[in-house]
Amino acid sequence: MDRIYEDTKFLMKKYGITANKKLGQNFLIDENVIDTIANASEISKEDFVIEIGPGLGTLTDKLLQKAGKVVAIELDERMITILKDRFFMYDNFEIINEDVLKVDLEKLIKENKENLKLKNAKIVANLPYYITTPIIMKLLEEKLDIESITVMIQREVADRLTAIPGEKESGAITYTVYYYATSEEVLTVPNNSFIPEPEVESEVIRLDLRKEPPIKIKDEKKFFALIKAAFMQRRKTFLNAIGNSGLDISKEKMEQILQELNIDTKIRGEALTIEQFAKIVERI
Repeated sequence: MDRIYEDTKFLMKKYGITANKKLGQNFLIDENVIDTIANASEISKEDFVIEIGPGLGTLTDKLLQKAGKVVAIELDERMITILKDRFFMYDNFEIINEDVLKVDLEKLIKENKENLKLKNAKIVANLPYYITTPIIMKLLEEKLDIESITVMIQREVADRLTAIPGEKESGAITYTVYYYATSEEVLTVPNNSFIPEPEVESEVIRLDLRKEPPIKIKDEKKFFALIKAAFMQRRKTFLNAIGNSGLDISKEKMEQILQELNIDTKIRGEALTIEQFAKIVERI
């Protein structure tokens, strides 16, 4: 940690940088964690890598040594100067000063893979915790041509993303992740691995995009709308939550469907498996 710590303090002092709380910035200073993220992503020179929120470039440095090309998407203009200064010698590096939620990732991936004849596209990042969920949802729902997503996120969120649908930790996003990818937790990261120290523990996770979903769904939009409605009011039973969801189905009709499927009518949404949600949607 000492070398990375000293480098980070040097850069912060040289450029007059302090972490921006609004952007959820915490600078990673643990070299073991950086190595773990890079190794878990299994990057090679055949890979095109998108790094989201590189900050001072601590992880970027490692990625550039391993990848065919790295595109860093950074919103904070203060970091752009630092990244340009640090990595001007690398010809496999590009910076986009933009909010990742507004970037056309499909076009970015296609152009870089085709132009550089790279085999795979991968996402690697220490994600800003305040927008972790929107970023993960964008990466999955846009059905991008990516092989894997290796990210460090808040541990509580990691537990939801890597849970099996129907488990206690499940949230609506659990079902989305499970539908699009397989998941694993790689490493728990203590608070003192950052400057400044966050109030929460972090977790490195890896998502591998599925070639085919684990279940066949005719209407994905309706399927995910049903799941979202079931989790909008977690303390209510599934029936009561759906009754107040605005979905075009009566409580009585839904109760009949649950009975036909031998599902307890008092069940909560979080206890339903992804297969059960699929069967319910088929009958709506």
